[in-house]
Amino acid sequence: MLNFVYWNADPILFSLGPISVRWYGLMFAIGFTIGYWLVAKMFRHEGAPEKWLGTLLMYIVIATIVGSRLGHVFFYEWGYYSQHPAEIFKIWEGGLASHGGTIANIIALFLFSWLVSKKPASWVFDKIVIAIALVGGLIRLGNLMNSEIYGGPTDLPWGFVFLRNGETLPAHPTQIYEALCYFALFGLLMWMYWKKNAEERPWLITGVFFIGIFLPRFFIEYVKNVQVQSEYEMIARYGMNLGQMLSIPFILIGIILVIRALTQPRKHLTFPNRFADEKKA
Repeated sequence: MLNFVYWNADPILFSLGPISVRWYGLMFAIGFTIGYWLVAKMFRHEGAPEKWLGTLLMYIVIATIVGSRLGHVFFYEWGYYSQHPAEIFKIWEGGLASHGGTIANIIALFLFSWLVSKKPASWVFDKIVIAIALVGGLIRLGNLMNSEIYGGPTDLPWGFVFLRNGETLPAHPTQIYEALCYFALFGLLMWMYWKKNAEERPWLITGVFFIGIFLPRFFIEYVKNVQVQSEYEMIARYGMNLGQMLSIPFILIGIILVIRALTQPRKHLTFPNRFADEKKA
């Protein structure tokens, strides 16, 4: 007899009067807090001005929230939101797309490089993506606590029966699949940075990140439930859903960045001396 997991977690951790703390929000906050600490540690390791951290955090938070929301609006349900534009601002009702957040963060990091650090964009990308891998895994655990974004039916022993949604059959816990992939990627990127000095090969860490995030996502989508009805026609026509189509460009970019980084000579870090000179000035 198979022992499935009967999942009925309350998405609200606790409430204080009218204020409720949700698991999803907590995972988000934990991810950003640890991510901030990790990036700060890398800044100190390389001698970068820590005053940049507050500005960088602001860029990332705004880009993640706005980009993820607009990604869902434009990629998945533009037909609805074009008729109800006021609903776009109701983020608390759900509807975030990681591809939109990724695009917005790419724009934000280039802006940070041009306007704040005045350094090559690869320098900040190769640090931030390490933290983003961790945040991505924690957010997927938040999705699990919300009983959302799970897969189709399965008879595997680790299938989850999502009772809160009225499900009676076990389903693939795709939130856990993705979380495990992202945590493994986080560990790999940390090892590359701290043990293999991968930061001396600009864009290598970023390239591995894109491959490590979007390649698993591409395959996991095959067992994940369709998020919006319009995707059924897309799957019937192309054999892929929108999430998979949006993942392909990032995978290709990742491959190109890795090849480029490995075929270029290492660039030994000279930032600490430059930053020291800037401070003296």
